[in-house]
Amino acid sequence: MADKVIVATDKAPAAIGTYSQAVKVGTTVYLSGQIPLNPTSMELAGDDFESQVIQVFENLQAVCQAAGGTLADMVKLNIYMVDLAHFGKVNEVMGRYFQQPYPARAAIGVKQLPKGALVEMDGVLEL
Repeated sequence: MADKVIVATDKAPAAIGTYSQAVKVGTTVYLSGQIPLNPTSMELAGDDFESQVIQVFENLQAVCQAAGGTLADMVKLNIYMVDLAHFGKVNEVMGRYFQQPYPARAAIGVKQLPKGALVEMDGVLEL
């Protein structure tokens, strides 16, 4: 089995629990969930959904870069929202960060997210 390499960066929020920002095994990187915390203040990036989803993509981008990749290397993206009515906004903002071919994706409605966040995302990169 390939060695596990822990990926960490101060350009994304520090883990707020017993997990790593990402783990690289061979050429695959498993990204932990990112909520819209500003990595400097560790506070939510605004109360509105768009501000929060932008911060999540910025956080994911920072972890991808720390792993030696970019969002273009993402093959699977999971999006968790407390209100699925924001599905269209996710697509709009995602279009600013991704170009075809898009990663496989799931959009899941959840009751609650850490720190009162409106959105959380995790994913898998293949480098």
